[in-house]
Amino acid sequence: MYINDVKLSPLLVSEPSQSYQSGITVNRWVEVLVDCPGSTGLFTYRLPAQLEIKPGDILSVPFGAQQLGAIAIRLLAQPNVDLPPEKIREVEDIVSVGFFPSAYWELLNRVAAYYYTPLIQVIRVALPPGLLGRSQRRIRLVGGRGAGGREQGAGSRELGAGGSSYLLASSDPLAFLTPTARQVWELLQTQPTGDYSFVYLQQKVKSAYRGIRELLRFGLVESYLEPPRLTRPKLQKAVTLTGTIDHELTTRQREILEVLRRHNGELWQNELLQICNASSSILKTLTQKGYIVIEEREVLRREQGPALAQDQPKSLNTAQASALETIQTLDGFAEVLLHGVTGSGKTEVYLQAIAPLLNQGKSALVLVPEIGLTPQLTDRFRARFGNKVSVYHSALSDGERYDTWRQMLTGEPQVVIGTRSAVFAPLPNLGLIILDEEHDSSFKQDSPIPTYHARTVAQWRAELENCPLVLGSATPSLESWVRVGRQGAGVAGEQGEQGGRGAGGQGDRGAEGEFITHNSSLLTPNSSLNTHYLSLPERINSRPLPPVEIVDMRQELQQGNRSIFSRSLQEALQELQERKQQGILFIHRRGHSTFVSCRSCGYVLECPYCDVSLAYHHTEEKAPELLRCHYCNYARSHPKFCPDCSSPYLKFFGSGTQRVTQELARQFPELRLIRFDSDTTRNKGSHRTLLTQFANGEADLLVGTQMLTKGLDLPQVTLVGVVAADGLLNLSDYRASERAFQTLTQVAGRAGRGDDPGRVIVQTYTTEHQVIAAVRSHDYHSFSQAELEQRQALNYPPYGRLILLRLSSLDPIQVQNTAQIIATTLSTEEEIEVLGPAPASILRVANRYRWQILIKFAPDALPQLPDWEEVRSLCPSSVSLTIDVDPLNIM
Repeated sequence: MYINDVKLSPLLVSEPSQSYQSGITVNRWVEVLVDCPGSTGLFTYRLPAQLEIKPGDILSVPFGAQQLGAIAIRLLAQPNVDLPPEKIREVEDIVSVGFFPSAYWELLNRVAAYYYTPLIQVIRVALPPGLLGRSQRRIRLVGGRGAGGREQGAGSRELGAGGSSYLLASSDPLAFLTPTARQVWELLQTQPTGDYSFVYLQQKVKSAYRGIRELLRFGLVESYLEPPRLTRPKLQKAVTLTGTIDHELTTRQREILEVLRRHNGELWQNELLQICNASSSILKTLTQKGYIVIEEREVLRREQGPALAQDQPKSLNTAQASALETIQTLDGFAEVLLHGVTGSGKTEVYLQAIAPLLNQGKSALVLVPEIGLTPQLTDRFRARFGNKVSVYHSALSDGERYDTWRQMLTGEPQVVIGTRSAVFAPLPNLGLIILDEEHDSSFKQDSPIPTYHARTVAQWRAELENCPLVLGSATPSLESWVRVGRQGAGVAGEQGEQGGRGAGGQGDRGAEGEFITHNSSLLTPNSSLNTHYLSLPERINSRPLPPVEIVDMRQELQQGNRSIFSRSLQEALQELQERKQQGILFIHRRGHSTFVSCRSCGYVLECPYCDVSLAYHHTEEKAPELLRCHYCNYARSHPKFCPDCSSPYLKFFGSGTQRVTQELARQFPELRLIRFDSDTTRNKGSHRTLLTQFANGEADLLVGTQMLTKGLDLPQVTLVGVVAADGLLNLSDYRASERAFQTLTQVAGRAGRGDDPGRVIVQTYTTEHQVIAAVRSHDYHSFSQAELEQRQALNYPPYGRLILLRLSSLDPIQVQNTAQIIATTLSTEEEIEVLGPAPASILRVANRYRWQILIKFAPDALPQLPDWEEVRSLCPSSVSLTIDVDPLNIM
């Protein structure tokens, strides 16, 4: 429907610089944005007579020696006077028609301007993989084949080259070739089609280009450009019954037609052949006789979930009903902070807010921070809304993402659930945007560019689409709390409103048929037409929040307990199996141990490419002991002796998920365990599999990392244990306390969500920390007040704004000097404070040396920032620069 949808029209509608003339096209040129690294400007192409192109179409164009994807920006009556018309190349084809409506295009322009990113980079993030593509140069044998292909000419062959001729003797036709050319020739011969990419040949043969040039000169091979391998719809043959079953048919033919009739007259061909154990030849005969029709039909590639029973809306408590009523009465853009304690029923409010929108023909977009959350949330939404629910995230195959993306474009009312990149989902008639767990740092992209925050982009999109935005969390980000929450936080459920429009910098809509791109001044994301604070202060069915017990591990050590588990946690784990209940253990790090050190000399085994220690990973019993870098993924076997002093006394320090599970197996051999971290959830569908196993009672304990904190609803969990809270508290980042409070409060909220009361045990060496005190009493208000006072004193967000410049290079001196030059240049600007340059907390990662410059400025007085292209020009080609606006990680 959306691919190659090209129409011819004898009567053209007037565009800018165009007139109504039957059969005459005035605009025969188009300016496009080309998908090519390093290319950010617009390029002019001629329009072929057979193509009707409009701004916003996705095109395939020749660019240099390649064919690339491109976006049509505007039509032209005449090309630029500096461009000779005879040198302007033609558009190759249309890939997708009319994708970019004006509001969507304006959103992409805002993201590009705000995050200092070339527009084409933003478009790459917004589109599914494979829609924009690039061609590649390939080399193939001329008139012959490799293994299994068509025959080479026998005997001898005469080749002309520049007036000369060469006689290839049948005994050794390649005797005159250089060794390099012969290697390339022999490699091509091994391929059945005699065809390889130029890049592959270069990888396999040293100086392959010389050999290829020689073979080309002799006419033995040819070079050609392979078109981009774009993602296409998946087609499959379907068999349809068209005639009545006749007695003149053979018994076998009647059996096949009878099977079709029992399946309502239609089946996929491969399914029919499998059921009937037949060959395709018998279907060909039935087709010739007119009894069936075989045609190709599209098969939608979508993530398949389990069959679910229909779910009915739940009755709401007073706070839920009040929140729902407020959301449903909103007309147009508004920003809502739904602040509900863990287990307060936020998801049910989402479901009931979306239901009437679908009946009105509108769609809803639901964003979650992690892929691990989508199976559980998707199942609940599908139980309520059936096949109107789709998922969209990076773990899907390219085909699944492409088909889901095209289904959005149909305009059918639907619900899309996705992670960060789904904020760009092209849903027409958007009626509501929801960010669940809006505080989560996973909504911010650190790399590659654009370094966007889904919450910021969602604010802009809701404003452009004129629909409400709901931010849901038990521990709101301090930015959302200051902007929305504090107006109405005094009384539960009270609404707070503030006026003011979003500051300028929106992409301008030009004359009809034209998209204007520009780099505006810095936009401010923290403004809105009106805001509403909605509170859900109690759990559903008046269930109490679980009591939090803080265990001082210093006292445990003084009293002789050297286990990683406190006596209180050991007793609670022992009771789990006795009471047939389930629990969760949260560990800050994955792996077995955080580092390995020699007890004789103190030597720490480090990554050779990064300035970090190697973490020990235990794969399975009797498997080689493995040390791995969590930054560049370098791995090596665990040495038997210290590389520095040859001592055999190497000790593992720190505790990761692997070590905790080993200790659990040793101390509690009857406890059934499931590990839930990034090591055990790498494969597609593994999140769903592990959570389903746990929900079905196949394990007593779920042991994992940050994934366990992100909104999982497991009613059977009565115990939550935090093995070492100190790993969250002692980070060199001004957001460390906020993240620690959010993480600990969220993981504590997994307990006691069912009929049985919950219990939380937090182990720490710093019981006096303000975060620990706030977590003990589930007190968000006192924590936020104390934290905001510190932020305000230091002019950090939300009271100040930050831009982080990250520089990296293989050359440590060059990156340091470049950072100093840029910092000196920026320090001349008024209204900004430049901190640095300084080395990153981990100076070297993957052999690249990293430096940082932090720019601090007031949120309400946008500074006249320098020309960033000028800043980038200060970087030599060997130094990479990333501009991170509103960074969450400054370590």
